[in-house]
Amino acid sequence: MELDAWTIIKSPVITEKVTTATEHSNTYGFRVDMRANKIQVRQAVQTIWGVDVIDVRIQVRKEKPRRFKAKVTAQPSWKRALVRLADGQRIES
Repeated sequence: MELDAWTIIKSPVITEKVTTATEHSNTYGFRVDMRANKIQVRQAVQTIWGVDVIDVRIQVRKEKPRRFKAKVTAQPSWKRALVRLADGQRIES
């Protein structure tokens, strides 16, 4: 199944850990579609921002139970991709 580049990349992940990785090893984090694989993520980032991707790591973040008052729900599972860029290249916000 062919996914569009804008469908694959949903949003950037901005956490303390990803921000530190960006500063030290030029690695950016993205929330991606659950159906996307490493090759599709690499092609999507290269298409959207026009950068050279060195490495892609993907993690599936499992759902977690959440409680609100007396009701227990679940935060849904999602997929995170950590994309490392070539030296000297950046993704501008």
